[in-house]
Amino acid sequence: MKRMKNFRHIAGIMSMMALLLVMLTASAFAAANWDNAVVTAEGTGVAPATAYNSVQARIMARRAAIVDAYRQLAEQIKGVNVDADTTVENMMVTSDVIHTHVSALVQGARIIDEKTLGDGAYSVTVQVPMFGVSNSLAAAVIERPQVKESFPPVVSKVEPSVPRPATEYGFPSLPSTTAPSTQPIYGPGSSASSAPAGRAIGGYTGLIVDCRGLGLKPVMSPVIKNAEGTPIYGYKNLDYDKVITNGMAGYTTDISRAARAGSNPLVVRAVSLDNHNGNPVLSVADANRVLIENGATGFLDSARVVFLR
Repeated sequence: MKRMKNFRHIAGIMSMMALLLVMLTASAFAAANWDNAVVTAEGTGVAPATAYNSVQARIMARRAAIVDAYRQLAEQIKGVNVDADTTVENMMVTSDVIHTHVSALVQGARIIDEKTLGDGAYSVTVQVPMFGVSNSLAAAVIERPQVKESFPPVVSKVEPSVPRPATEYGFPSLPSTTAPSTQPIYGPGSSASSAPAGRAIGGYTGLIVDCRGLGLKPVMSPVIKNAEGTPIYGYKNLDYDKVITNGMAGYTTDISRAARAGSNPLVVRAVSLDNHNGNPVLSVADANRVLIENGATGFLDSARVVFLR
């Protein structure tokens, strides 16, 4: 009887060691998809040889795959940049609250696919959204600012640039640009009201910042600056709930997928990047144009911004 108990004890230890080995050596992937604003991880697992039957083997393989997927998802999430200077891992180290929120987010990740592989292996794919009202990475790590800041005034000594047609950048199905207005067009929270000489062209539905070739690093909370170093767009300028729900900007390598900016976007070219390549920098003239046009249609207020990289 004693020998039987010892045998079961040893078998249990071997089973746990085999399961741990599967978790450590499983072939899988994890990635942050900035085009779709999700973090996805696939875990794989194989049941230990000590499984009593095929049903238990499948259950144990699935369990190992889930644990592996969560582990990889957690590592991937830690590397996501919240802003140009800070990763999720940095924030978890400095804040127990954020650490708890992120851990809960990982454990609550949605299983989007699972399947049996060959030789008794099992695959599980989990995913968390970067943005959303609840159960999103943004809700876990982006804190509500104490005060919502106004957009800055334009630099009055610099004339705003004359926009190039978005068709020159390859944007499809662009309607004709409306003629410049003869009077300033000021919308709610206008950034043009402090520039008497500023005149909005009007009709722009969003903003595309062309950063191709500069090595732009996607971040959850980007800042657009002008060449003088003045921020003209950041999350403190926006409604916090909108930022959490939809994010501040979309990222894409294909301008035809820039639907977030609407059918008639204002397109400007970044002259450089700032803060570890996370923040686009515009010429002062282009930044002035962006602020003036935002005063007309409020596309910055609505976060209808896309970064082309």
